[in-house]
Amino acid sequence: MTSQIPPPRARDGTPARPLIPHEDWDRAPWNRYTFQHVREFVPTVPVRRGDWVAPVPISLASLGAVEFESNGVRQSVDEFLRTSDTDGLLVLYRGAIVAEHYGNGMTPVTSHLSQSMSKSMVAAVAGILAGRGLLDIAAAVTDYLPEFAATAYRDATVQHLLDMTSGVRWDETYTTPDSDCAKMDAASGWKSRKDDSWPRCMWELICTLTTLECPHGERFRYRSIETDVLGFTLQRAAGRPLAELMSDELWGPLGAEQDAYFTVDPAGYACASGGFNATLRDYARFALMLANRGTIVGRRVVPEAWVTATRAGNPALFGAPYRDVLPNGAYHNQFWLERPVDGPFMARGVFGQILYVDPEADFAAVKLSSWPEFVDVARLKTALAALRAIRTGLARVDGTCR
Repeated sequence: MTSQIPPPRARDGTPARPLIPHEDWDRAPWNRYTFQHVREFVPTVPVRRGDWVAPVPISLASLGAVEFESNGVRQSVDEFLRTSDTDGLLVLYRGAIVAEHYGNGMTPVTSHLSQSMSKSMVAAVAGILAGRGLLDIAAAVTDYLPEFAATAYRDATVQHLLDMTSGVRWDETYTTPDSDCAKMDAASGWKSRKDDSWPRCMWELICTLTTLECPHGERFRYRSIETDVLGFTLQRAAGRPLAELMSDELWGPLGAEQDAYFTVDPAGYACASGGFNATLRDYARFALMLANRGTIVGRRVVPEAWVTATRAGNPALFGAPYRDVLPNGAYHNQFWLERPVDGPFMARGVFGQILYVDPEADFAAVKLSSWPEFVDVARLKTALAALRAIRTGLARVDGTCR
């Protein structure tokens, strides 16, 4: 008979932090805890909020009974929340919070890892700097970072980075031990280096990317490293660290209620591609600002022209496997487009992070999760179906069903 060692408990009798292996801290099952406690596992840098908080009215609606069908299964929103490893869900309609749900111990003041939703927020900073004339998105990356002339980015533009169409060879496989993503985990400070040949930081990792797989601009292919090249570009263009840029240009003007933070690599660089952490309500403020075409509570944060341009992607560059989820979609300015020009658009991250915006419906939603899988097409389709059903249900209530 095998004896069971009781779990450690804090002085007040509540369960203490589980014993989590460092090399797997961001993987299941540990992510159910770690995505809300990232500071305990890797170095971070704060992204300070400003001196005001954007008020968001609350007008809760009864949405749990709303039903939808996905992957041949019909269920209610309440059932979906119970079975989808949801840590938080917030829905905005006509500028007000109409639903706010927390699970897995999360609270309104808990920060949660955004994963690749971070990419879209960094891109918003690019739009702000471009609107101010500090960044030329048509310029070559090497105009800002001449050190990368020896890499495959030598003829790429900033727009190529924003659209992930650089043509640089990159292996985005998350679970292969020697993939570029595995090296990125180590270079970002999230994991240990396999040996001394692996890059010590994100800058060194980018310097190893010297091969093109296709001409720049030929097609979209998801490459997380593009956002980190963009992050270094923004730092050089503005002459300030990325975390400071995010605070001064986005988080403060947005009226965030809480400080946020980035994870940082061993050289102190803030991880643009997936290291941002914030509360559900503050992610929702970012979504609300986008739904209002760049403003929040009447204050301009992102140029309206940038938001409009972001929604006009090129579906011809968007092929398999991305059409499995968005058959009419595109990718532009580090956002996923449900359909180009006038459709909903979204920020997404592995393990189930979704920020969904539909300006025409005056609707936005944020779902924070800790899925056991990096990517699951069926789970993602179900989550999007749930959000669309909620949007339709809200529109029916006030007689504006689309």
